[in-house]
Amino acid sequence: LNYTFSKSIDLGSAAERTGTYTDFLVNSWNPGQMRSYSDYDMRHQVNANWIVELPFGHGKKWGGSVSGLVNTLVGGWQISGLWRMTSGLPASVYNGGIWPTNWNDPGYASQTGSTPAEGVFKNAAAPDGTSGPNIFADPVTAIKSWSHTRAGGSGQRNGLRGDGYFTLDMALAKRFQLPWEGQSIQFRWENFNLTNTPRFDVGASLWSLGQGASFGKYNYMLTSPRVMQFA
Repeated sequence: LNYTFSKSIDLGSAAERTGTYTDFLVNSWNPGQMRSYSDYDMRHQVNANWIVELPFGHGKKWGGSVSGLVNTLVGGWQISGLWRMTSGLPASVYNGGIWPTNWNDPGYASQTGSTPAEGVFKNAAAPDGTSGPNIFADPVTAIKSWSHTRAGGSGQRNGLRGDGYFTLDMALAKRFQLPWEGQSIQFRWENFNLTNTPRFDVGASLWSLGQGASFGKYNYMLTSPRVMQFA
């Protein structure tokens, strides 16, 4: 079991998973305007991995003297797993198709109102009336908290927090002893994202003031759907 507490700050970064070329210095005469949390900053990270052999059958705590047939049924069972969970990743609101300071990069919008409720709201109504997963509880009101950045400014970078990772992978295995030379064979049932839990990607879901109809909507996933395999 591992826990990590961390805080990463820089003037520009881009997560490899997004494949985007974001975070140029918007104002090269004042790079400090970009100082904020890194795109990959995860304040809290917990992970665990385990292998547990169930205590039944020959050589185990219970059933050590059972017959060979019974041992075939109750012995040789094993459970293993991997679990990872993190706090939310940083996110930004962009100016859209407006270049107040640097023509090559429109930069970030500036927050001029109160910070709206943020996180993951799976049935939030967007300005266009459709519902779905959104970083804001009330996207219609939230978009009013940002304004286009004025000339010379870089805006507010990574002032929001969206989803983080959550995955639980588990396997159930059964080992059968073969009747020659101490050999055995193991069958495994492996599950990736066992709980089929969705986590949304703030790095690839880029929001700007120019997309009012879908403001705050999540468009990409951090996790993959549940997958099972047998071996």
